Amino acid sequence: MMSRRNVLKILCIGLMLAIAITVLLVFYTKRTLQKLILRSLQKELHLPLSEWNKTVIKRFSHLEVDLQHLKESMKLGMKQQENVDSTVERVKYEEHPVQKALEAKASETKEHKPKEILFPDAQLFRQWGEGPFGYNVYLSKQLPLNRNRPRHARFHKAYPTQLPSLGVILIFVNEALSIIEWAITSIINHTPSQLLKEIILVDDFSSNSKCPKKIKVYNQRYPGLLKIIWHTNPKCLAQAHNTGRKVAIADVIVILDAHVEVNIDEPILAWIQEDHTMIVSPVFDNIHFDTFQLEKYALAVDGFIWEPWCCYDPLPKDWIDLHNVTAPVKSPSIMGILAANRIFLGVIGSLGGGMLVYGGKNVELSLRVWQCGGRIEIFLALKHNALRVAEIWMDEYKYVVYVAWNIPLQNTGIDFGDISSRMALRKKLKCKTFDWYLKNVYPNLKPIHNIVGYGRMKNTLDENICLDQGLVSANTSIMYYCHEYSTQNVYYHLTREFYVGPLIEEADPDDHCLTDPGNGEKPTLKPYSKVAQNRLHIYWDFKLGRAVMNKATKRCLEMKKDTLGIYVPVLQTCTTQVWTIQYTV
Repeated sequence: MMSRRNVLKILCIGLMLAIAITVLLVFYTKRTLQKLILRSLQKELHLPLSEWNKTVIKRFSHLEVDLQHLKESMKLGMKQQENVDSTVERVKYEEHPVQKALEAKASETKEHKPKEILFPDAQLFRQWGEGPFGYNVYLSKQLPLNRNRPRHARFHKAYPTQLPSLGVILIFVNEALSIIEWAITSIINHTPSQLLKEIILVDDFSSNSKCPKKIKVYNQRYPGLLKIIWHTNPKCLAQAHNTGRKVAIADVIVILDAHVEVNIDEPILAWIQEDHTMIVSPVFDNIHFDTFQLEKYALAVDGFIWEPWCCYDPLPKDWIDLHNVTAPVKSPSIMGILAANRIFLGVIGSLGGGMLVYGGKNVELSLRVWQCGGRIEIFLALKHNALRVAEIWMDEYKYVVYVAWNIPLQNTGIDFGDISSRMALRKKLKCKTFDWYLKNVYPNLKPIHNIVGYGRMKNTLDENICLDQGLVSANTSIMYYCHEYSTQNVYYHLTREFYVGPLIEEADPDDHCLTDPGNGEKPTLKPYSKVAQNRLHIYWDFKLGRAVMNKATKRCLEMKKDTLGIYVPVLQTCTTQVWTIQYTV
């Protein structure tokens, strides 16, 4: 049997040889990789742009995997060193066969497998969507400023030679300079020079002090074309739009965010020249924040729900029957990107005076345009703002906005500002009523009638718990800790139906109807049209501070703890449980 000293000597010599071989392999592999990379780069320099983009992304992905391999190799090397130290100590005091130690080390190495890492979740680039800009600034600097976008063949046609001049207003806050340059270059290259009169940049108080200086340098390339305005304090999106409009002198102005790419402008200008009261919005697609690839959105018109937040509605049948994708389509509302005759926009009051931050301004503009003689075509919020829109434009229907936001009809505690100037403007322009708007422009927006109670609904057994819509796919209500989100909105009608959840489906406001299925103890949430057709039990007797009893089954809506100790709603023989609802009408 070998002595312990000989075993230690053989082990040390073996380890030294292994380290020497590893070092030689590293240098050889490094030189080989350098040659391969140089050859690959020489080939990639001659690739077309589309293939080059894919190659860059693939190379980043491989880089991440290589880094992971390096990280794991370093960990393994450190672990091996620890094992060596441990082995030396053990050899001093115990008789451990060398073969057993080597077999254990080989088994450990064999079981080790590098993690498979996909590019979108790469540690190296994890901050792209979470950083200060929310997109891949590094890649935006590598891509060319001018990218051609496909255009439908029907748009390649002759337009009038005499068209209105165009001014473009770009609003930004803390935007990467590469993205602003991208937008400016796109506008310049896709707009005939004789039509493009001005590009107005409005910086709504960016914290990036370097950006304005860089933009001044960029302005030297296009003297007289760019106008730059810096707010000395944040004024919100609507006020930034108005800042740009007031300095504009072009016949037609287009209002955009600064993170955009555009296509040709002639179709929009031609339509506005034909009808100066038309407000036009293009169909805009998405540019992916990570890859900057274009993602097509389905064609739709702009609408809104009763909060009022924007939403997309299906295209009207009369437009589909035209079989002409170049024809504009009438839209009840408009998103924040729009083109309009500058003078007409000033006459009807421009954008959201008195509005704060985001939300509601575009709905307010939409109602003002339609009710005051204009029209909106699509080309292929705060509670303060919501109440301001309702009080100025919605007449007898304004209560629906209060209900949708769970706001009391009286003594709201919300200051929506002075609306006297807007009311005077509406009277001066002889604007139509909101009832006319619903009937002629947006019949899909159905007002909710006969509401006698709304808001959060609580059982006195535990007033920290509220009735909640739960998962939409589950079609059953739950009990959940009370919060301010719309999943806990409850509406009780004079006709004795309960609706649970937000007022989202403007064409089908009867969704989420509280139903007693007749068997089992779980209450369900079903569309009114389906439960009425199947004669399910949807009518409930309820008075504030009383039980909620189904008229047909005589079972009460109550709550109890399940096996996990969590409150759940149940249908059972009535006990002494009673309910309250936040507001009554």
